[in-house]
Amino acid sequence: MKSLRRMLRDRALLTGLVIVTLLVLAAVFASPLSTFPEHVTSFDPSQRLKPPGERFWLGTDRMGADIYSRLLFGARLTILVAVVATTFAVVIGVPIGLVAGYYRNWFSDLLMRVSDVFLAVPQIVLAIAIAQTLGPAIQNVILALSVTYWPFWARLVYAETRSLRNEVFIEAAIAMGASPLRVMVLHVVPSIASSIIVRTTIGMGATILAAASLGFLGLGAPPPAPEWGRMIAESREFLPDAWWYATAPGVAILLVVMGFNLLGDGLRDVLDPRIRRGGQRGG
Repeated sequence: MKSLRRMLRDRALLTGLVIVTLLVLAAVFASPLSTFPEHVTSFDPSQRLKPPGERFWLGTDRMGADIYSRLLFGARLTILVAVVATTFAVVIGVPIGLVAGYYRNWFSDLLMRVSDVFLAVPQIVLAIAIAQTLGPAIQNVILALSVTYWPFWARLVYAETRSLRNEVFIEAAIAMGASPLRVMVLHVVPSIASSIIVRTTIGMGATILAAASLGFLGLGAPPPAPEWGRMIAESREFLPDAWWYATAPGVAILLVVMGFNLLGDGLRDVLDPRIRRGGQRGG
């Protein structure tokens, strides 16, 4: 109850939660909310580059498609990439960090050196290289982001596990004959769950931004998929006259990434007992 009250007083957390909730609702109810759902796969060249108005709320693109409708359906792609890629990164990174942090031997050192190799290369550069090699497709974007983002979770879990390794309750569990797997799953993971949740929430925003960057470079979902990054790329030749073309998906990306960052920052303040700032924000 105390954590819930802190969450309700945290304006940043509530703002992020509202934005993320709106994104999910837009994705789930894209069909009934869109004004021209058929414009996701078909186009009307006669309505090419119409400015925002009563019929086309956010204007139309170079093919005459309604940008508002395509943004709504693009939210589905955004959530798909963010959830699946982040889940894979967590599934890969958390066990690696647990094993490397719990044991103190050459194998744990090897795991961390492998993660260091991945972290030595800028993640977006590595993701571009992988996506370029595999070709433009949504599943390739997910694979590229999963492969490049797991070291962040591995490093986090490694550091948290190392700090807990000598705690009394861990040593007591070992002394009572608990196996390493039992200690890691039943004692270590619950103790660091808040850090994993916060990292995952913020990582969703980073994943969406990276996916949009790949789409901007033509490495995301191929046309006619309503991918936000590709929509911005297609609008470049029509700027500044068709300003709405780039503005709508750009603002959507900005708000969604900001929403996940605010949500993660708020969750960190609420869930991490080590953080004390002399009072809750927004209280």
